[in-house]
Amino acid sequence: MTARSRTIAKWHDHANGVDPSVNMRDWLTDRVSLTYKLMAHCQQFRIQRLHQQRALPLADEWRAIGLPRRIQVQERDVLLRCDEHPMVLGHTVLALDATTTEWPFFGSLGERSLGSTLFGDPLVERGQLQYARLYGNHPLVRRMRMAGGVDSFPYPLWARRSAFRRKTGVMLVTEVFFPDIEQLQRARPDFKVLSTGFSLASDLSRHIHPAHQLLSFGAAR
Repeated sequence: MTARSRTIAKWHDHANGVDPSVNMRDWLTDRVSLTYKLMAHCQQFRIQRLHQQRALPLADEWRAIGLPRRIQVQERDVLLRCDEHPMVLGHTVLALDATTTEWPFFGSLGERSLGSTLFGDPLVERGQLQYARLYGNHPLVRRMRMAGGVDSFPYPLWARRSAFRRKTGVMLVTEVFFPDIEQLQRARPDFKVLSTGFSLASDLSRHIHPAHQLLSFGAAR
């Protein structure tokens, strides 16, 4: 594999294409929100926003959100932390001219969970999951090293992505998993992941945009 090829991910439509471990396959293929799943595996869950800004999309992203060429997009990067340990890099891109009608609240999320907002919106449809192995030269891995203050990881790192559609808008969400996620044990056995009748009075409420707290949380799409 050349250095150039390691900077551009090869995305597969099935997890078998990246040959993950049994434990990693569960994290990759589970279609529930990672916010909910991670909260069941730690005592304290936190989202750390790294940036939300205009940027050029990665080389394999602009077509996925329907752009005619590689032009600037809205980009948001966050770390999903379990008991202060980074477990996932969340990377989101959408067209620069995306409207608040298509994606309300995106500009004011702060350190709230985008996933909770997407999964709580009945107008949002989630596309097919795709999977990739990432190496040290990939731009998202470089961001993970910088954010985590480490020089290197045991490679490859596992990633998944999917497109979310709302009305005419398309948002691409990529999640890259830190190696430590394979060591996580379920810390809150009583935590119901997207269960019927889930109560927003729990500590989940602070991760959800206020305007979505009256929405009912159904099964993951």
